[in-house]
Amino acid sequence: MNEHALREVMVERGKSLYDRGYAHGSSGNLSARVDDGILVTPTGRSLGRLDPARIAKVAPDGVHLSGDPPSKEAFMHLAMYARRPGANAIVHLHCTCAVAISCLVHADPANVLPPLTAYQVMRVGTLPLVPYYRPGDRALAEAVRRVAAEHRAVLLANHGPVVSGRSIDDAVDSAEELEQTAKLALMLGDRPVSLLTPGQIADIDAAFPD
Repeated sequence: MNEHALREVMVERGKSLYDRGYAHGSSGNLSARVDDGILVTPTGRSLGRLDPARIAKVAPDGVHLSGDPPSKEAFMHLAMYARRPGANAIVHLHCTCAVAISCLVHADPANVLPPLTAYQVMRVGTLPLVPYYRPGDRALAEAVRRVAAEHRAVLLANHGPVVSGRSIDDAVDSAEELEQTAKLALMLGDRPVSLLTPGQIADIDAAFPD
């Protein structure tokens, strides 16, 4: 996909996420790799009202190359790209159920969602909780970098999910799967649940490698 087409796809997917309640106000951001850098949605811009020509382009080191100023969380995207060479797109959302999970106290911060469904295992995998940093704090990049190599998705404490994918559609689909799994976890609450077993998870991972 050329850069012009990719910009159009980012606008369409951003509006779809916004219209369906996965993003609100000016929260959330999208990014995608291109040959000479990274496209990132602009700071303070609603995902429901993106302009393809004004999407920012930054170099891998974060230097602003063109377009509007990038999201203040662009550095977080760059940290994940640096550790996940197979990732070509990243979605960061403040979707309600995943944020609710990010606000809870967890016995195991290395994986904060139980293995409820096969598609969760396929699209999200284990989900570590990254400690809280205020939005825009550059220390968040290093915190994400430490776990990104082993995880296609991470959850920022009291903030929201960051999800990578092989394409913008792959990243969006995985982010939606994460939100729906978070919703399931909240609906089930403390009731006894039949979780996928380690053997079942290993079988899924073998059949659908990342």
